[in-house]
Amino acid sequence: MTADASLSEIAGVLRAHQRFVIMSHMRPDGDAIGCEVAMALCLRELGKDVTVWNEDGNMEKLRFLPASDLVQKPPGEPEDFDVALALDTATRRRLGTCFGAIRSARVWINIDHHVSNERYGDLVHIDTAAPATGQVLYELIRAGGLPFNAAIAANLFAAISTDTGSFQYSNTTARTFEIAGYLVRTGIDVGKISELLYQSFPRRRLDLLRELLNGMKTDCDGRVAAFSLSLETAARVGALPEDTEGLIDTIRAIEGVVVAVFFEELTDGRIRVSMRSKDARYNVCKICSRFDGGGHPMAAGARVAGPLAKAEADVLSAIREEIASSTQ
Repeated sequence: MTADASLSEIAGVLRAHQRFVIMSHMRPDGDAIGCEVAMALCLRELGKDVTVWNEDGNMEKLRFLPASDLVQKPPGEPEDFDVALALDTATRRRLGTCFGAIRSARVWINIDHHVSNERYGDLVHIDTAAPATGQVLYELIRAGGLPFNAAIAANLFAAISTDTGSFQYSNTTARTFEIAGYLVRTGIDVGKISELLYQSFPRRRLDLLRELLNGMKTDCDGRVAAFSLSLETAARVGALPEDTEGLIDTIRAIEGVVVAVFFEELTDGRIRVSMRSKDARYNVCKICSRFDGGGHPMAAGARVAGPLAKAEADVLSAIREEIASSTQ
């Protein structure tokens, strides 16, 4: 396996080139958007020309972040760049239409924290010990002596907070809290950022959660909890794709549940699977890899062939097998 590029080496490349495109995975979360915007602001402070793409654009609930309007959907006509930066994206295909919108790039840089990263690109830095790519970007900025300000700090704080479950998940480290402390000292309003991230949901999201909980199923003597979202239900409650973010934590929190899984029917006929574990014995990345997915041992996902009922049956069968083999 090729060794990771050092953060100082990557910083040198960032300083040496002029035209950049920054991308992250489709169906972005707070880590994806926060990292994209933070990196863009950093490069702009260096006087670089920066374009920021995501297949789905920005998330409605993250539009409060400084300069989040930089995130745009990729254009129909491919463009040329000096450097293409892929952030928080384990596989190239997860870049979606962003990948096809790049006609040429002299250097590809891949920065991530997913253990399942396929290590694409010319310069690769994967820190699987980091709970968020936002933490890796902070280390890059510090190691490379790159520009830093309060707007960058706000985006990195949102990135790290969302991917650690507001600093609750087991992958949160002492270093994570040290970095959060530094970000707070820049003067960001932690209370307001947290309120907008976790306490300002639209009514439709609550309507969606009610529908999902009404159809919740359990398996393996209550150790597995699952719910599913059909296209019909999503249309009926007027849900946006981003409204599902974090809902799986509701069933993950049930006492006795060790694996939670969320099935979402997509318009292309596939089923989006999100999986969470709260017991290190049950590696959900391993389960999702059976369906060409990936992620982390405690949080992973995949996209599988429909219909919805078949996907549920196949994935739940794989979960049963993993629980059975891990408890013997």
